[in-house]
Order: sequence, then C-alpha cells, then structure tokens
Amino acid sequence: MSLVIYLAAGIFGMSAVVLLRRPRTALRDPLTVSTCAAIVLGSLVFVCSAPLTLATVNRLTGIPNFGAPLTYGMLSAYSCSLLILLIHWKGGPPRRVRRMVLRSIAAYGPLIVVIVGLFALGDARTERLTDLDTYYANAPYLREMILLYLLGHSAATLTMCVLCVKWSREVTGLLRAGLRLILAGSLLDVVGFQLAKYTAVVARWSGHDLDVLSTKVAPPMASLGALLCSAGFVLPRLLPAVRAQVRSLRDYRRLGPLWARVRLGSTAPRPPSGWWLLPQARLQWREVSIHDALLGLAPYFDDRVRERALAAALRAGRTAHEARIAAEAAMLADAARRAAAREEPLAVPSGHRLHATEVSGTSGLVELAQALVRSSAENTAPEGTLRTSHG
Repeated sequence: MSLVIYLAAGIFGMSAVVLLRRPRTALRDPLTVSTCAAIVLGSLVFVCSAPLTLATVNRLTGIPNFGAPLTYGMLSAYSCSLLILLIHWKGGPPRRVRRMVLRSIAAYGPLIVVIVGLFALGDARTERLTDLDTYYANAPYLREMILLYLLGHSAATLTMCVLCVKWSREVTGLLRAGLRLILAGSLLDVVGFQLAKYTAVVARWSGHDLDVLSTKVAPPMASLGALLCSAGFVLPRLLPAVRAQVRSLRDYRRLGPLWARVRLGSTAPRPPSGWWLLPQARLQWREVSIHDALLGLAPYFDDRVRERALAAALRAGRTAHEARIAAEAAMLADAARRAAAREEPLAVPSGHRLHATEVSGTSGLVELAQALVRSSAENTAPEGTLRTSHG
C-alpha cells in the first residue's frame, strides 16, 4: 500500500515542479505560489499517511501513533491551502484577498493545534498504522480528534464544490474545464473518502464493524480525488504553454525545406543543442537563422526569375497572394543555387521585399517553405548542394 501512496504523492508533486519551471517568475505570482503550496501539502499528506511513513515516524519519535496527528495536521493545512488557492484564483482587490486568506489561516491554524492537543490528552498506546480512525473511534479525546480533522477537511472540500459550481457558470474554456476537474475531484473526496470514513467511524460508535470502508475504500478514493484536483488546478495554466510548444514544433518542422535551401547564406551563431531545448527556442533559432540567410542571399535575387514565375502562377489560376509566394520561392531557389555554385552576385539585384519579411512571426516563412516544396524550381537547387556546420 505504501508504494501506491508514494506513487500518487510523486505524481501529485510533479505538477508543482512543472509550474515552477521558471522559479524567479513563478515565485512573484501569488496564484502560482498558492497552487504549488497546495500541491506540495497534498503530496505530503499522502507521504505522511503511508503505513511505512507512519511506522518510521512512530519509531523515530518514540511515541506510538505520533504519525496520526502529524497526518491529520498536514491534512488540515492542505484543506486551508485549498481555500487560499481558490481565493487567489478568484482574485479581487488585494486587501480583500489578504483578509480572506488571513481568515482561512485563523480558522485552520487553531484546528491543527487542537488536533495535536487532543492526541496528547488521549491514550493511544497501541500502534495502528491503517485503522487508527476506527480502532480509536470510541476513545476519549481521540474520538474528538478524529471527528475534528474530518469536519475540517469536509468544510474545505464542500466549500470548493460550491465555489466551483458557481464560478464554472461565469467562465469558459480551459478555466471552466479546470473547475469541473476540481469539482469532480472534490466530490470524489467527499463521497469516496469522507463519507467512507464517517460511515466506518459511526458504525464503530453503534457497535458495528465497517472498517473496510476506512482502510480499503477511502485511501484510493482520496488519491484519485487529489489527482483530479491537481489536474484541474494545473490544466488552465499548463495547457496553453503545451499548445504553444506543439505549434512551435510543427512550424519548426515545416520550415525544414526552407532552411535546407538557405542555410549556406546564414551567418547566425550556432544554436545550442540538447534534448532539453524546447521547441519554441528551436523555432526562434531557426527563424533568426533563416532571416539572416535571406539577407545574405539578397544580392542573388533576380527579378526576371520572379516575374516569370509570377506570370506562370497567375496563368495556372492561383490567387495574387499565392502567385506572389510561388514567385518569391522560385527567385529564392534560384538565388540559393547561384550562391551554392559560388557565382558572382547580380550587378543589379532585385529590390523586391519578400512577403516573409513583411509579416511578424513565422507564418510568412512557413508559406515560403511550403511554396518551395511545391515549386518546380526545387529541382534546380537540390538539398545536397547546401552544407553548413549547424542547423
């Protein structure tokens, strides 16, 4: 069981690592800090609740079941962090946000102190690593401790459910999807973890044994609920960045034919290499290198080649824009062939400005690359004629 719990804690905690991929920037954002704090505390709850951790804590402290108030206190801190996260996510005037955060801390801080105090007052001499909630359900002080930690966690998760339902009606897109994931995770926690715990404890109060709900049903439901909540918190912040990287990778690959044609004329510094270099960075290097190469090939641009290709494209029924791109691709291919053959630049090179240099971003370069692939001029400048030491 401990291995499964540790695995859930690791997966849960990895989302915080992803959000902190740029620590200097992230730590200045209260929303990112509160998100990471909630995720880290949630991971620590899992770690602390694992039987192996409980046994180790009990042995190191010399106090039987000391891992219980540690876990319950950590769970209460996690519940408080969820409320703080929702407060930052909702936003509002800074003074109001600060006041609500302090109120949450004022509610859960004393709760943690009371949990530890009740454990100290109770008699928990028999070590229980998996069924402490039900084993001590009727023990003085420990009974109150168990009930308090459950009520504190229930208050936070039910508040989350209400707020998620309310806010999901006011937002759209990824934020709504994230809120729905948080709602699903919270409901799973309420039904699968809390209700199972309450039922097992109340059964003990009435002399019945439903410990299996507390020991076998509640832990996996809590793990799954926490993972859904973490996905909901991370999704709206991470998915746009992932989409941007996917688009960059797509454009990087689509610029391959253009780079293969013009790389000889590029004098840009060699880009850093390594698997850790993200697609956006790779695309930026390729874009800069291509623009640098286009400047180097400008003395070889021939208006006659461009005009012939333009006329042919128009006769073929292409639109004015498509014909322009096709003509520029033909002129570029001819210039690349001349440069690769080390011919002299034209005495009067073209003064035409490529469409790809008139627009921002990579869209113009991608159009030019696609035109090169389609152009019959590609055969006049095979890729093998252009070599370079970097790409």
